[in-house]
Amino acid sequence: MDAQVIKAKMDQLQRFGQTLPGAKVYYREDWGTIYFDLLGKQFGMMSPEASEDTLITLKNLPEVNESLREQFPGVIVPGYYANKTHWNSIKIADEEMAVPEIEYLIQVSYELVKEKLTKKQRAELEEN
Repeated sequence: MDAQVIKAKMDQLQRFGQTLPGAKVYYREDWGTIYFDLLGKQFGMMSPEASEDTLITLKNLPEVNESLREQFPGVIVPGYYANKTHWNSIKIADEEMAVPEIEYLIQVSYELVKEKLTKKQRAELEEN
């Protein structure tokens, strides 16, 4: 896949992440990654450069992660630099996973992190 196409896909995923209530997506210098943040909690991270090796790492339920790895071998792998039970890394350059499917997984990751917020934090999100 062409680097420009990968970059466009990355930009689209970042824009989607920004649409989620309370979410921020930004380059985190200390980690050298694009960071998906919900009130200081990570719900994803993505390689900053567009290449064949570009990954997005997202949280999901352990049993769902196993199923996704079996369904998309080589495309979805245990989370890179993350707890391999709770996080998967997805190769963005692989055309087997379309942007809407990855956006759905971003949404799931966001919701799982949102569930762990305090009652007060969740109420603040709903107000905005």
